[in-house]
Amino acid sequence: MHSNPIRPIAICIVRRGGDIFVFEARDTVKGETFYRPLGGGIESGERSEDAVRREMMEELGAEITGLRRIGVLENIFTYEGRLGHEIVFVFQADFLDRTIYDQKSAMGMKDNNEEFPAMWKPLAEFAEGKAILYPDGLLELISK
Repeated sequence: MHSNPIRPIAICIVRRGGDIFVFEARDTVKGETFYRPLGGGIESGERSEDAVRREMMEELGAEITGLRRIGVLENIFTYEGRLGHEIVFVFQADFLDRTIYDQKSAMGMKDNNEEFPAMWKPLAEFAEGKAILYPDGLLELISK
């Protein structure tokens, strides 16, 4: 048995034609660059839709509109050599600030005030295996 708790998170799919807005990260143990939609942990007593709104504001300074839940995924993974387990509430929404759709990329901000790159990425790159999208099962869910 592992002592790592199961972590509830909420992520947000924002589309621009055939692209989705994601952040880029790297697992140095696997030597793997991957992409994931923005979002993060759900705090105790917080509803998942409130968490995704808060996370989009904290990470990108962006308000979202038209929020709707499109599914829930269970994600068991290893990152940097450590086992992780998440219950992922997947939402779809639009940016309230329409100028974000004209930008190629943006810098997001983690909880520790470290910046990370976020960008529009074609869904086709994930479908063709040219780029990795996490969590597992997300591509199938949003391609329905």
